[in-house]
Amino acid sequence: MLGLTLRSLRAEALRRLLSTLAVVLGVAFIAGTLILDDALSTGAYERAGTFDRHTDAGLYAEKEPLSPATVDRVRAVDGVAAAAGELVGTGGIVGSDGRPVLGYAVLAAIPTDPALRSYDVVAGRLPDRPAEVVLDAKTVAREDFTIGAPVRIGGAEGVARPYTLVGTVDVAGTNRDVGGPFIGMVGPDALAVTGMKGYERIMVATRPGTDEAALTGRLAAVAGADATVKTRQQILDDAVEDAVRNARQFTMALLTFVAVAVVVAGFVIANTFAIVLAQRTRQTALLRVVGATRRQVFLAAVLESAVVGLVASALGVLLGAGLAAGLAALLSRTTAPIGASITLAPGTVLVSMLLGVLLTVGASLLPAWHGTHVAPIAALTDADLQSTRPAGRFRLAAGALVLIAGIAALFGAVVAGQVVLVALGGVLAFFGIVLFGPVLVPALARIVGWPLRRLIGASGGLAVANAVRNPRRIAATSTALVIGIGLVSAFVVGAHSTKDGIERSVDAQIGVDYVVTGIGGDLPAGLAAALTARPELGVVHEQRAAVTGGVEVRAAHPALVGRTLAAAAGDLSRFGPGTVLVHRELAAARGWDVGDSVTVKSRTFRVAAVVDDDSRPAAGSGVSAGHVIDMTDADFTAVFPAERGYLAEVDPADGVDAGQARAAIESVLARYPTVNLMDQGAYKKMLTGTVDMVLALVTALLGLAVVIALVGVANTLSLSVLERTRENAVLRAIGLTRGRMRVMLAVEAMLMAAVGALLGLGLGTGVSAAAMAMLDRLGGDFHVVLPVGQLALILGVAVVTALLASVLPARRALSRPVVEALADL
Repeated sequence: MLGLTLRSLRAEALRRLLSTLAVVLGVAFIAGTLILDDALSTGAYERAGTFDRHTDAGLYAEKEPLSPATVDRVRAVDGVAAAAGELVGTGGIVGSDGRPVLGYAVLAAIPTDPALRSYDVVAGRLPDRPAEVVLDAKTVAREDFTIGAPVRIGGAEGVARPYTLVGTVDVAGTNRDVGGPFIGMVGPDALAVTGMKGYERIMVATRPGTDEAALTGRLAAVAGADATVKTRQQILDDAVEDAVRNARQFTMALLTFVAVAVVVAGFVIANTFAIVLAQRTRQTALLRVVGATRRQVFLAAVLESAVVGLVASALGVLLGAGLAAGLAALLSRTTAPIGASITLAPGTVLVSMLLGVLLTVGASLLPAWHGTHVAPIAALTDADLQSTRPAGRFRLAAGALVLIAGIAALFGAVVAGQVVLVALGGVLAFFGIVLFGPVLVPALARIVGWPLRRLIGASGGLAVANAVRNPRRIAATSTALVIGIGLVSAFVVGAHSTKDGIERSVDAQIGVDYVVTGIGGDLPAGLAAALTARPELGVVHEQRAAVTGGVEVRAAHPALVGRTLAAAAGDLSRFGPGTVLVHRELAAARGWDVGDSVTVKSRTFRVAAVVDDDSRPAAGSGVSAGHVIDMTDADFTAVFPAERGYLAEVDPADGVDAGQARAAIESVLARYPTVNLMDQGAYKKMLTGTVDMVLALVTALLGLAVVIALVGVANTLSLSVLERTRENAVLRAIGLTRGRMRVMLAVEAMLMAAVGALLGLGLGTGVSAAAMAMLDRLGGDFHVVLPVGQLALILGVAVVTALLASVLPARRALSRPVVEALADL
């Protein structure tokens, strides 16, 4: 049996080509992800502790930052050679053209003692005293800065001021390289620019011969409960753990998409073996006649799948290495450089090949088991051409029930507001399609094929008949497409619905021409006042909020409150200094009415109106819905002077055109490099840009699953052409032209792809619709938006790809002379 199995593999190598390709692609995705994970982990280990090369111990802040006074006390501890506070925040740079340098800028406090310095200096030196700064070499080169010249740096505490550039450093590939500039300055300057009240940690260098345990105890005594003391080994271990955790999270995200591709590949492989073993019915029966047992037939089929899996896995590992190298090159151009070379670790190769073989063997077990049920008497029949075993009644009944349960769960998710029901409904609906597919898919194929029969004629009718003659086969082929296209369409619909919700929210809440946002943090102090002072600007409102006494207090502008609030009692026009707007729920709870006096932080205000508002308090604020008070910007500043917001709304003054207003805003912002100016359209684009980026990434990763499924369509058609060799020859003998034969096979492929794509689109859209309805019920402003153009594009790509996949099977069907094909056994 072993020799016969190997000879069968050699003889049917071409039949295995497309199914092998499915395994190759699946294993390539697995191997590429694991190889990339190895590189990420290696790079993480190499980068861990980059800025602690000379740190022997550290004190890490618990709840409150560590003050400069604590740094001084640590320096005085016996055994400490040097100590310095460190923080990592954000800042901004004014470029050589007078405009803020683009990109999120990391600002760090750099130790002045050489015993603690771990930065790689490219040119010049590190800062030794206040008013000195170092920048990353790339920013200096790009902005054409000169060492020794002043560079203006700004942050959360106000306008940019000049610092002397004393050097450049290389932070590429470290955790302080996030794609934007790097700013390094001495501790006091870093505190002043970032507005932080203290340091995140204190770095310690010890004197030679100092006992580590004793020093740790003395440092803990100085720090008290405000800080945690870590030894050098603990610092490095934590750094490695953090770095590797980030790499693992990225890998786990990729493995999620790998799992989808592997499941699709499993469907393709199982369907391939089912077709091939069905075509071998007579051969299998002959083996049974000459004495082969069911066990031998089963083991022969499993061995065949193992050999296919082994060869395909080896090719997949090689392709995966190339895929990993490509992803590494792509990541090196982003903010997540690998930091290590791509290598083929023996363990990774072994795991990838083992998974590939297990995938292939596992997918072939059920078809192999069915193949053992061939009776010896089948050797005397033409059973290989008549194998259309129907699906069992139990499977169909279970499929119908599971499909109904999945649809019910999706509807239930809307009513109950449970995200678990959305996921459960999607999974159940998919399994229902799989189980009920032998009835559902052929029925849809007949419906989709009806206009084709009318349009094309006999060729279309033959194509539909061929497609549905084996319900289990077309169901398995189409179901593989349902997975990938279902997930892609779910993300497409979800992304467009989310973007629509964001844009409508901006329209409702931002009623001005321009917005000014902080880059990576709140707006700098004094910015709103500087904008208000410009006569070209009529409305300047910094969105701020604070919680006191279980009430959320918001800053509001009299000219803008009518945009989101409606008066339930009183008059919004009476809102101004010394007055507040009380939301209806809070007024009812406290018994307040229009004209009453309310006290906020020892200040008394008069209620100008009781208002209705659909918005909710900030998540995690602990404030009940509707327990909100609005007061003017000036009153809010007087009550909460330390509170700042991340966004300011700006409108031109009456009679000032948009160009003048924008110029006035830009003239103010030139002194504040940590803010960004946008009009309403740009603000929407910024908020929705992340959604677009995630959608593009997800679509690309799921694209491999769709490709594997389309390989399955081509594979099914190719094997069907081999199965129908004599049948096709008869059609050609009685007058079917070569062109009509091509049309027949093209329509058959298009039907399989179209049905799978339509089911996938329906499933994905249904899941997204349930998710959006659930979010809307929970208080969000979300509605289902169907991007008809993109959904049609997905369907079109699937159908056109299937059409192209029919070219080779059609060529094979037409390559043999009619007489020779008629004699085929």
